[in-house]
Amino acid sequence: MKNDIMPPPRPKSVLPAPEPAHVVDDIVPPETPPVRHRRIFSWKIMTGVILMAVVGVILLIIWWYNAMLQPVDPRNDRTVIIVVRSGATSRTVLAELQRKQLIRSAEAFELYLRLHGQAGQIQTGSYAIAPSMTASEITRHLISGKNDTFNLTFFPGATLLDNSDIPEAKRTDVVTILRRAGFEQAEIDAALKADYHQVPLFRDKPLGTGLEGYVFGETYNFEAGASVTQVLHKTFDEYYRALQDNQLIEAYQKRGLTLYQAITLASIVQREVSDRDDMNQVAQVFLKRLEIGMPLGSDVTFIYAANQLGVAPRVSLDSPYNTRKYTGLPPGPIATPGISALRAVAYPAPGDYLFFVAGDDGKTYFGRTEAEHNANIKAHCYKLCDMF
Repeated sequence: MKNDIMPPPRPKSVLPAPEPAHVVDDIVPPETPPVRHRRIFSWKIMTGVILMAVVGVILLIIWWYNAMLQPVDPRNDRTVIIVVRSGATSRTVLAELQRKQLIRSAEAFELYLRLHGQAGQIQTGSYAIAPSMTASEITRHLISGKNDTFNLTFFPGATLLDNSDIPEAKRTDVVTILRRAGFEQAEIDAALKADYHQVPLFRDKPLGTGLEGYVFGETYNFEAGASVTQVLHKTFDEYYRALQDNQLIEAYQKRGLTLYQAITLASIVQREVSDRDDMNQVAQVFLKRLEIGMPLGSDVTFIYAANQLGVAPRVSLDSPYNTRKYTGLPPGPIATPGISALRAVAYPAPGDYLFFVAGDDGKTYFGRTEAEHNANIKAHCYKLCDMF
């Protein structure tokens, strides 16, 4: 019997089963390193950079520290007075040292004191410090507590202030000398304007006149910390002592001169000549001219006036100090006279000369008449007499 059950009809088209993909076993793709390894490598680089930077900063600080502790000027031994008052801290003292250009850096110096265990050991007192001193020298000085003294020299023939074009290093005026000693300009100005009428030296000095001619030329010793006023008082005392020791005040009175007038005339003599014998004869000339009412005719008086005004000196300068134009003494001294010039006015050389001229050879030539004077000029004064 036939089987009535037939197999299902076969599809008309049957796609063959896909073959498995061909795998290449001999090619291995590169492996990507783990991210953790990259981070470790980057951290090592960054650490190295930071370490180098830290070392660089440390080396820079060490260089700065050593540089700031070097002397400000190894060749400058001129001392400046530093006064450490009660209650002053190391920081304020060091700031003052830096302000006066005695150390390079207050911060570096304070670190130096701390590293050496000397912070807070600075003693009160007055100390002479020079720009050439090392950090250790300055420190030993400041913690010693031993007050210093200093010398100050004023010069005969110097003025209170020099307004000329002379380099400051070569100036000898009173203000410059005081500044070199470390005094502040404000203190100097105040001391020069102060009232000293009770000082015996000023007993016949006209009111309102300054101190020109009154800072006696001499070398003085002071304790560190002395004020400008104390310095000036010491010069006044020495001045008056010299006048008394030489009996000059009485001698001036016999000549009809007040002390102020005598100092004024002596200052002109001082500026005119430097030789002691010439001073005595020049004083004789000026005293003779004053006696007969003849102008003093001194070039140094209008030169002084020009210097104070800050202008070029000339014979025609209109100033009461120009004794070429005005008869009699100028309003006041034109410099500080030394003891030789002061004595010359009190005790002039004998003679009846009315003229003198400084020759180009450094000698002074005297004449009794204008004709003799002109002959002296012609024979001895070629360059100097053409200056003005």
